[in-house]
Amino acid sequence: MIKIFDIRRFSVHDGKGIRTTVFFKGCPLRCRWCQNPEGLEDFFKPVWLSGACINCGKCYKPFAASNPEKAVQMLQNIPQERVNEVMDNCPAKAIIRNRVELTGDELIEELKKDSVFFAYNGGCTLSGGEPLAQGELTIGLLEKLRQAGINTAIETSLHAPAMLVDAAAALCDQIFADCKIMDKKKHIEATGMGNEIILDNLDRLLLGKYAEKVIVRIPLVPGFTGGRENITAIADFIFRRNPNIPVELLNYNPLAASKYPYGDFPGKDISDCMPYSAEQMEKFRTIVREGGVKCIESV
Repeated sequence: MIKIFDIRRFSVHDGKGIRTTVFFKGCPLRCRWCQNPEGLEDFFKPVWLSGACINCGKCYKPFAASNPEKAVQMLQNIPQERVNEVMDNCPAKAIIRNRVELTGDELIEELKKDSVFFAYNGGCTLSGGEPLAQGELTIGLLEKLRQAGINTAIETSLHAPAMLVDAAAALCDQIFADCKIMDKKKHIEATGMGNEIILDNLDRLLLGKYAEKVIVRIPLVPGFTGGRENITAIADFIFRRNPNIPVELLNYNPLAASKYPYGDFPGKDISDCMPYSAEQMEKFRTIVREGGVKCIESV
């Protein structure tokens, strides 16, 4: 069974055209700025999005509770059907399910419902979490998507076995490869893991036959990845291997902060960070271009 935590339709930022993005459970990294902390662990837990909540009371009144937070706590230990009932009653969709299990065929049938929107290069994007954390299940899904004639993209940290990265590259139309931090020690401090596997996979992709499918993404997080030294180092790594590979800079998005209070999420300590200004973002793009690499606007 494939474990996911969301299917987001009508996405225009996860590849070309109108796309449906599938968010996979599980990730080997623990980035301090994680945008989807509900995708990290493999367990069921309702998540309350306080920023989306309109405080209507439809979730907590059936429990004679006093607030949505208390209602979500009570949902941890009740039957699945009761969780579904409470979620369905939420008009703001402020209580989300952090795990759904589907077979590959069931997921394909769900995605086929959006085929009419996939014209003009649209399609399906696999995200997460880390899609490759589910190994052969993800590769099998990509094969089914290709057989169905659906354009595919994958968003990956590249912290995965080389054989899985190569198999996904062969089946995808687009590969969004994260490159967060070049310094190994800083990478460990920020993500909990070293970057050797990531850089080895990126090195092979940039020099290999699927290089034209790759867009390198640098998430810009104040105090961690944003800064001249890190961006210069990443641009130099890319330039020395394939200067034709485009780079996309992703500004920090603070919206995930509403998910942090309800679990041991890694982003708690940076929930007050603010995005970079347009002027700062342009300076970062200039650094990439000065390194001899093309920098593109978000697709």
